[in-house]
Amino acid sequence: MRVAIASDHAGFKIKPTVIDTVISMGHEAIDLGVHSEDPVDYPDITEALGRQIQSGKAVRGILICGSGIGACIAANKMRGIYASICHDTYSAHQGVEHDNMNVLCLGGRVVGPALVAELVKAFLGAEFSSEDRHRRRVGKIRDLEQREAEST
Repeated sequence: MRVAIASDHAGFKIKPTVIDTVISMGHEAIDLGVHSEDPVDYPDITEALGRQIQSGKAVRGILICGSGIGACIAANKMRGIYASICHDTYSAHQGVEHDNMNVLCLGGRVVGPALVAELVKAFLGAEFSSEDRHRRRVGKIRDLEQREAEST
């Protein structure tokens, strides 16, 4: 699986752990930066990651900012991007299995390297459920997204 990875300056220090974990699981890591701790605005790195998924160049993404919140809010403004902050392994896999989450958001100032590796493993190891109730609910999310796009 191709996984896009991006961080702002606050997520820069844990990005190598994310990349190493993705690669160790046999996936391809697409490093979209940043490559230093120079300040950058999280909406910019979020858009770059979202476009990778929208274009089909990546299947999933991992975003890292200071808290995970700003990147998550920005990501969910993009059509077809279903992002959530996960700082526990249950949410990291359940978000994929039940809600078809395709972007994991992490707080670089919240979680450490050991937990980051576990979260990435849980996220990438999960698959969307084929159960009717989950497909129905995700379909309603997509319908809502479509209605919002049409109303602008």
